[in-house]
Amino acid sequence: MPASLGAGIGAGLAAIGAGIGIGRIGGSSLEASARQPELYGKLFTLMIVAAALVEGVAFFAVVVAMQSK
Repeated sequence: MPASLGAGIGAGLAAIGAGIGIGRIGGSSLEASARQPELYGKLFTLMIVAAALVEGVAFFAVVVAMQSK
């Protein structure tokens, strides 16, 4: 029971961290594109790559947390 509780907490913290990270990436990208609209395409590409990396780390953390049972 305690191992599954720890796995759930670990997976939840990974999901929360990913949500915060992607929110900051999106907010910063929106602010940057508002300041310099001509860079929107480049900023969008960089934002998608950064969000994918954050999601990848979050998925890895969830898998590791679930494997620790």
